[in-house]
This record gives sequence, C-alpha cells and structure tokens, in this order.
Amino acid sequence: MENEYQDIYIQPTQDEKTLAMLAHVLGFFGSFIVPLIIYLVKKDESPYVREHSKEALNFHITMAIYYTISVILILVLIGILGVIFCGFFSLVVSIVAAIKALDGKPYRYPMCIRFIK
Repeated sequence: MENEYQDIYIQPTQDEKTLAMLAHVLGFFGSFIVPLIIYLVKKDESPYVREHSKEALNFHITMAIYYTISVILILVLIGILGVIFCGFFSLVVSIVAAIKALDGKPYRYPMCIRFIK
C-alpha cells in the first residue's frame, strides 16, 4: 500500500500531519462534517492532507450508514450490539489512523466503503 502512495507522501510538513490527524480524530466527534470541511479546504493545497481527509471522510460516511442500520435493528434488540461495536471500532481505528497520520504514513480504514476516490 505504501508504494501506491509513494509520490503523495513525500516529506509532509508538521502542519500537514496535524491537519491529517485532526481529520481522523475530529471525525470521530463530528461525524463526516469535519473531514469534509478539511477535504474541501485543503484538497488542492496538500496531497497528503487530501488523501487522509478523503479516507477519514469515506470512513465516517460508512460508519454513519452502519450506525443507521444498527439503530433500525434496535427494534429487534440485535442493534444494541451493533451500536456498541460501531462506537468501539470507530474509536480504535480513528486513533490508529491519527497516529499513522502524525507519523507521515498512509492508512486505509478496514470495512470502509470508498465513496470518494
């Protein structure tokens, strides 16, 4: 995977790393709105921030879909487990993605539908 993005990830600045990290972390708290704002503002300025914010945006849109399905399934009680799993999973992988962003490395979320390519 790193070879796929080798030209994109050439010496990102500390500001780019911080913005990429914020796209992942704040996406956990603000759904897909924060990564969307970062993506729209920085997509033409920084390939590094564009890729990380795009990945965070795709993941948080996917999680919104999973949460919606889980909430609907609460009517048959299995949705409670889905909501708990989604929350725990989203927290863990968002932290891992933020750490990767600060290290200047690419990250792909598991179980993510890639709406924006």
